[in-house]
Amino acid sequence: MDNLERIDAIQRMQDYINDHINEQITLYDLSRCAGYSPFYCTRLFKELIGKSPFEYIRSLRLTQAALRLRDNKVKIVDVALDFVFDSHEGFTRAFTKQFGITPDRYRKEFPPIYLFIPYSIHNQYLYLMRGEKKMEKKSNTNTVFVQVIERPERKLILKRGIKAEDYFEYCEEVGCDIWGLLSSIKEALYEPVGMWLPDAFRTPGTSYYVQGVEVPKDYTGNVPEGLDIITLPPCKMMVFQGQPFKDEDFEEAITDLWEVMKTYNPQLYGFEWADDDAPRFQMEPQGYRGYIEARPVRLVNK
Repeated sequence: MDNLERIDAIQRMQDYINDHINEQITLYDLSRCAGYSPFYCTRLFKELIGKSPFEYIRSLRLTQAALRLRDNKVKIVDVALDFVFDSHEGFTRAFTKQFGITPDRYRKEFPPIYLFIPYSIHNQYLYLMRGEKKMEKKSNTNTVFVQVIERPERKLILKRGIKAEDYFEYCEEVGCDIWGLLSSIKEALYEPVGMWLPDAFRTPGTSYYVQGVEVPKDYTGNVPEGLDIITLPPCKMMVFQGQPFKDEDFEEAITDLWEVMKTYNPQLYGFEWADDDAPRFQMEPQGYRGYIEARPVRLVNK
């Protein structure tokens, strides 16, 4: 079996798990959708994902259960049953082992926790092979939607790297688990983002690229150990949104949008770049909505 066949088999298992996360999932189910024996599927999944299929399923169920407890007024036993746990007690033991806090206490306090954020094996494979992948120059130009939005004064909870200047270097320095922690912060104004910090927002010996999540300016909640919180001033952001794309084509989608941003002249619409005013940010590439990135601008003084 060549490497691409292995990747495709794992992706089929991931897709099946996502589609049936609230149902019983057996090794036979995964074997059938992958097209290989149960023993081989288990070994392959562990090798490429780093968890056994059932460790992966349990982590994903517990993360979705935590979000349900955080965002809804629900009974713990109902959440346990919805995510295929046999009992309140079994769910509590598994939740506490995963997150270091009981579901009852979590429901009352909502501290940041490390949620399990699964990554598509196709995207992981493309990340690992990005140095070997050659981009083909496209003859057609995709439409890009551009708008200017107002950001009020707010705070940013962020994890700094050391020298990272982009997402890939950041993941190598910090790892990818930080995204799950940022995603768990209940008071977040928006979803987590990757950011390029102006010098004024950096501290000596830390990276240009970071990941963080914005919270209200009066936020007084918990800041997880190893993370910082800073104030961001009001600003205007010019947001660029590309066309929807296949998830495995995320690098092409980013490159295409960057080509547009490189030559875009905001002065045609009465703005100028203001890269010192606020961090430039990128949202998680998700094919259904297109790649989204934003750069700070200010009105041109006339």
